[in-house]
Amino acid sequence: MGRRKSAAEVFDALGERYEEVFGQVPGQIEALDWLAARLPAGARVLDVGSGTGRPTAETLVRAGCDVTGIDVSAAMVALARARVPGARFEQADVRTYTPPPGGFDAVCSFFPLLVMDQPEVAAAVDRMASWTAPGGYFVMATVPGDIRGLDIEWMGHEVTVSSLSTEDHLARLADRGLEVLHHHTATFRPADDGAVPEEHLFCYARRTP
Repeated sequence: MGRRKSAAEVFDALGERYEEVFGQVPGQIEALDWLAARLPAGARVLDVGSGTGRPTAETLVRAGCDVTGIDVSAAMVALARARVPGARFEQADVRTYTPPPGGFDAVCSFFPLLVMDQPEVAAAVDRMASWTAPGGYFVMATVPGDIRGLDIEWMGHEVTVSSLSTEDHLARLADRGLEVLHHHTATFRPADDGAVPEEHLFCYARRTP
């Protein structure tokens, strides 16, 4: 195998194909419906790893939210701006992003942390938790596991991935003042002939008002 690609390189190359394969994850749609039902009109929402803007930003804009999306991929940001003009998108890295004063009424994180080193994953979870305002919600999904520096081929690209176990995710959120309201795992089969089923962890949490 050759040089492993960064997340920006992978998603620049994938472009709209990512949405074709992962745009209808049932657990993600369910999480977005749950969140939208709890947010008032005008709620400030951050979509971390916003991709093409669909389904997350699009769903929350339709619910009347004020949505900001960040993504490391310039190609994804361009697609999102075209597809979801009612939201703001910027090229930014969760590891260095600076949120506005007061944070957000909700932070969404659907699978953006996997192409990182494990300590970076942990730090990113901590950072996102800190951006959730009092009374606000944090909704996330990932592929769980005590994984560090695993070399894989994913959607035709050689990448190195890391993650945290389900227990580590839950403990980090609780340690940072978020109440975990619900979590579950589900198996998802991507809409691609070369893909294998994935185990997804979904977690809904809230910061005490």
